[in-house]
Amino acid sequence: MTAGASGTYAINGVDILQPTTGRWLSRDRLGIDGNGHVIYPGVREFEMKFVLSAPSDYNQILSYYNAVSNTGTVVIDLPQFGAASYVFYSYSGCVLQEPEIGTYFSTYHNDVTLLVSKIRT
Repeated sequence: MTAGASGTYAINGVDILQPTTGRWLSRDRLGIDGNGHVIYPGVREFEMKFVLSAPSDYNQILSYYNAVSNTGTVVIDLPQFGAASYVFYSYSGCVLQEPEIGTYFSTYHNDVTLLVSKIRT
């Protein structure tokens, strides 16, 4: 991971619609080792939620997913995990999950969720 250039949410160096909320998800426990310590996966997930997004903004996110959904990965700029301040880092080798979309509100998509997985922190 390296310091992000844009200081905002971006995919492959291109700024995307800034999410309404973003959060690092807790890792699932895989088990307990022989010394009683919890075993966690080596990767994390980040969830972005967009309350209202124009169809063109949703299309941008969906296009990134479609371009890499089968075999590719992306470089994504996210708030750095565990940082002492709100700074962005570029995480490479990340996988986008298919964006989930809620209902339409007027001409906007409501409750769009994008989950980014396989993030090495």
